[in-house]
Amino acid sequence: MERRLAAILAADMVGYSRLMEADETGTLSILKSLRSELLEPNMREHHGRIVKTTGDGFLSGFASAAEAVQCAVEIQQSMSERNASVAHDNQIEFRIGINIGETGSRAMTSTAMG
Repeated sequence: MERRLAAILAADMVGYSRLMEADETGTLSILKSLRSELLEPNMREHHGRIVKTTGDGFLSGFASAAEAVQCAVEIQQSMSERNASVAHDNQIEFRIGINIGETGSRAMTSTAMG
């Protein structure tokens, strides 16, 4: 297995449990829309891809740290714009962190690290 340096973007949704308790169906619907309309297209634009999802978060791989940072900035800017027209209790925010390290996963090296 080939090892490569990769930038890993980790994100999770702030207040997921509270939002799910208030409106499970609505929260899941919004999260699904965000994933397909904002997150995944933004990742592709920056040559990354989601490699793992959890209920309220995801891990994405990028060959470039600069691309991962730009992707994170654009996600945060888009979420801020979206939240401007949403009641405070219904706003969705993502905590995002980026780490750089070696990966040996075939999933990461075959597509995202191309």
